[in-house]
Amino acid sequence: MIRVLGGRKQLCDGLTRRDLLQVGSLGMLGAALGGSGGVLAREAGSTSSLPGFGQAKSCIMLFMYGSPSQIETFDPKPDAPVAIRGEFGHIPSSVPGLDVCERLPHLAQVMDKVTVLRSVSHLYPVHGVAYATTGNPVIPLAMELNPRDPAHWPYIGSVVDFVDGQRAGSSGGPPAVPRNMALPFAFSSQRIGEVARAGPYGGFLGQAYDPIYTEFVGKGTTKASKTLAKLTWDDFELYRGVTPESRFQLGASGGPGATVTVDQLDRRRSLLQQLEEAHRKIDSSGGPGVDRNRAMAYQLLQSAKFRQAFDLDLETFDTRALYGMTLFGQATLTARRLVEVGGRFVTVFWDEYGLAGTGWDTHWDHFPRMKDELLPGIDRTLSGLLLDLDRRGTLDETLVVLLSEHGRTPQIGNVQGGGRDHWSRCYSVVMAGGGVGRGRVVGKSDKIGSDPLERRVSPKDILATIYHLLGIDPATMIADRLGRPIPLVHADVIPEVLA
Repeated sequence: MIRVLGGRKQLCDGLTRRDLLQVGSLGMLGAALGGSGGVLAREAGSTSSLPGFGQAKSCIMLFMYGSPSQIETFDPKPDAPVAIRGEFGHIPSSVPGLDVCERLPHLAQVMDKVTVLRSVSHLYPVHGVAYATTGNPVIPLAMELNPRDPAHWPYIGSVVDFVDGQRAGSSGGPPAVPRNMALPFAFSSQRIGEVARAGPYGGFLGQAYDPIYTEFVGKGTTKASKTLAKLTWDDFELYRGVTPESRFQLGASGGPGATVTVDQLDRRRSLLQQLEEAHRKIDSSGGPGVDRNRAMAYQLLQSAKFRQAFDLDLETFDTRALYGMTLFGQATLTARRLVEVGGRFVTVFWDEYGLAGTGWDTHWDHFPRMKDELLPGIDRTLSGLLLDLDRRGTLDETLVVLLSEHGRTPQIGNVQGGGRDHWSRCYSVVMAGGGVGRGRVVGKSDKIGSDPLERRVSPKDILATIYHLLGIDPATMIADRLGRPIPLVHADVIPEVLA
């Protein structure tokens, strides 16, 4: 039978006095861009004695923007009233006693490769991408819509990049493969409505530590219509299908609006060299980030192995189909290829596309979208990634994490197609590979998926566990912009997750 792992009981993970002091200090960081003063030390109580420290050579993070329902994914409630359990049934998985939504047949077969956390909980039922990926609540909430506010804590991939760079020292030079990359395109950049959101940015480390974003070049195969207030969008939905010729390419800046590819950079290199000295004199505000990105661009120009990582024609048709011929599926396959050539932290976002209020943010048309787009997409892609890594013998050294901002309400809204609203009191996260135990469930939710009954954990604990598995003590102290020491995250590694 399934083993539900318990542990010490915790109160609701809200703002503690320490959190308030930390958030207060972050709010005073100042407005100048730049880097911190470096890694300083470790706090007392190093976690490196726990199992799995540093077992993961790399991490592939799959971020479901908008937030999936825990009930329609990894924590179904078949005995709850229909207004809770919804239209879908449940099916057994490869782990006895661990059932999943009936719309996840491929994932059901690989649950023996993962650990499911069913008791993730926090106090912020908003699209707090920054909290989920930095471990620091965004206060005031208006900051969530201001990605470049200098008070933001850096994205986890940015921190990994920074700490690894500090360890390598100045003699190491730029990495052959960027340590912090994101697909399929710059976050929150391919839709109309609302504004950009905080989260995957360098924060107080500076823009030089933003993820290096790719761009998508290709075509969709399936049309969809979306509405948001008075806005209507009717076009090809890339998350439902893309053509086999579709690809990802690296932009020159790696950021929003980048249009120059690596191949184009190669042709322009001599011009860049000629203009370099003039650029240094004219743009004195660029600082070390400009030099760092230029050095990285030149390094990448010389790496045939890195360029080939984007060439999906080198994969068999069966492998590409295993991931699903969708934007998310092919981006995840590219992420696997990137970590194989030395990528350290690669994020694949299931982002809004076309209109804001889409992605996994199912306030309305919940069941049609879950049935036709969302569940088939994640079912094929996550299962394909796990199977592919395992058969290649690299799952044990590649950490895979599927997470989002929060969950969704147990009660179904009486709207067109049904709807579930934001719910952060209890939701599910999946982890696999890279030192994570197999076929486990951590925590337990109540009978309607509303609140944890056992082993409440926070997003901060998940980030601490990721750092640990990547060989970075979460208690490591780094200096903020003013030189003050702050630990990477105030949280505990989750020992039940570790193999």
